[in-house]
Amino acid sequence: MLTYKDAGVDIAAGEEMIQRIKPLVRSTFTPGVLTDIGAFGAFFQPNFQAYQNPTLVSSVDGVGTKLKVAFMTGKHDTVGQCLVNHCVNDIAVCGAVPMFFMDYFATGKLESDVAVKVVEGFTVACKENGCALIGGETAEMPDMYQIGEYDLAGTIVGIVDKAKILDGTSIESGDVLIGLPSTGLHTNGYSLARKALFAKFKVDDCPPELNGESIGEALLAVHRSYLTAIQALHSKDLAKGFSHITGGGIEGNTKRILHDNKTLKIDWTAWNRPAIFDLIQAAGQVEEADMRLSFNLGIGLIAVVAKENIETVFQIWQEMGEEPVVMGEIA
Repeated sequence: MLTYKDAGVDIAAGEEMIQRIKPLVRSTFTPGVLTDIGAFGAFFQPNFQAYQNPTLVSSVDGVGTKLKVAFMTGKHDTVGQCLVNHCVNDIAVCGAVPMFFMDYFATGKLESDVAVKVVEGFTVACKENGCALIGGETAEMPDMYQIGEYDLAGTIVGIVDKAKILDGTSIESGDVLIGLPSTGLHTNGYSLARKALFAKFKVDDCPPELNGESIGEALLAVHRSYLTAIQALHSKDLAKGFSHITGGGIEGNTKRILHDNKTLKIDWTAWNRPAIFDLIQAAGQVEEADMRLSFNLGIGLIAVVAKENIETVFQIWQEMGEEPVVMGEIA
């Protein structure tokens, strides 16, 4: 007789995995969480007392083909952090702080050890961002994915007072672009990076340009969170807008917060690009225009500020250990 397990879906393995991740997930719970893992729906009771006009902000995203590097290296504990931080940044640049996160993990054959490592990554980033992991879905779908592979998606919900929403409407010509460094590629451009690098290198190669780091380690560097850096300026009304540099690069993303036909004047020599980007460009003979379109090139967040606030912004960020750089202006 044919069983569900014979068809490739092991319900018992799924249940065993859920039991293993329960303590991890519970460690992220904040006072607003009302249900434990395993319920049909996740309940969260937000505290609106600090807000005059509370507004919810949400975002959904994935990690893209960065996962292919995780498969190649067998390292699965960082991609979950990347996903949470990417989602956090997307709502943080709108002025919001995260409340809760939900994940989707899909695979052809569930490998509990791998799934637990991914969830560990979720929980690390959720706790760092003060965000509860309140639910998710684990889907075992034979024939949909190659053995040893999986896909991830995440949804985040945050909150901001309506009067504190950042949408770029106050940005004026002459305002300055101040950038903060990325930790590498973050979660964008991996299809191009893999095609360029792996035609010449193996994932565990350590070219001298990377100063002892392997190709795999450089590509799996965790997509950092900018939440505290953003809130440090936003709480003092020092930024007119923020840009999270993801797919589309510096120009493509920063233009999203510009209005009234304003344009960008970027000094591409204002900062030093991390070595991984030069390595990609050289290995694949990638044109500069494609590099700028595909990668963050070492800048993961841009704040648009008035010229008179440059010194104050630098002081605040440098006291936090950040390394800001003036990289252009609004034209």
